[in-house]
Amino acid sequence: MCGDLMPNMTLSLPEDVYQIVKTHKEVRWSEIARRAIEDYAKKIALLNSMTAESELTEEDIMALDEKVKSGIQKHYKNKLPRVTGRKPDSA
Repeated sequence: MCGDLMPNMTLSLPEDVYQIVKTHKEVRWSEIARRAIEDYAKKIALLNSMTAESELTEEDIMALDEKVKSGIQKHYKNKLPRVTGRKPDSA
């Protein structure tokens, strides 16, 4: 969108962050913010397009979420050494 007229947005920063920004005038902060917002918005748009025709219910998603988290927990539980010094199980 370089060169195109773009809408303006105002944002608020915590005081400590603002002080850092204020002391580094050589940085194009608006460009950094614009890119971060643009990247995040594109990710959201991609997720929306991927799920637009999904027939999963909220309940289905929560059940799948639990299965994934449980599987990850079991996987790493066997890989990481215990605080007692037990060696991880060999895979």
